[in-house]
Amino acid sequence: MARAPVMAAGGIVLRRGDTPLIAVVRQRKRNEWVLPKGKLDDGETPRAAAHREVLEETGHDVAIHEFLGTLVYQSGGRSKVVHFWRMEASGGPVAELMKDIKAVDWLPLEDAVARLSREYERAFLTHVGPIALAAAGLVPSETSAPPPPTIEDIDPAMQTLTPAQAASVDELRHGLLQKVKAWLRGEA
Repeated sequence: MARAPVMAAGGIVLRRGDTPLIAVVRQRKRNEWVLPKGKLDDGETPRAAAHREVLEETGHDVAIHEFLGTLVYQSGGRSKVVHFWRMEASGGPVAELMKDIKAVDWLPLEDAVARLSREYERAFLTHVGPIALAAAGLVPSETSAPPPPTIEDIDPAMQTLTPAQAASVDELRHGLLQKVKAWLRGEA
């Protein structure tokens, strides 16, 4: 029997300035740079968890704006589903960083992407970062759309699937999407 996915939430946290900056945090345990995010507490909504986790991990209170997307990956043998919102911080920190976080850095988009330790987070921020900046009015929207993926962008293992295997992957993806939608509606 498949284990339920770990549900988490976080933010693409922007700070305005001459050059808009994005928050990345350094985990103490793994010494990795990641986007600010964390697991939902029992009974907590994804949006509330995103706000709490960003405050704990960056020390900044933020204004939460539009939903930006969901990142799904494997962690500890389970699927982890992380919902992200665009957030904006103003002023300085209002709280100490939680013990699990060693540092927070504010970087321009390209530098933030390069700093992230995990490939799937780099890919996510590469595609969602320009959307967040455009939504905040920090770049013209015409330049914010990421280029369409090419065959070289697709995981090489996915290129070798037979049509039946590809259909099976699509079925699994659809099933997970339906479970996440039900969970967000409070039905799961």
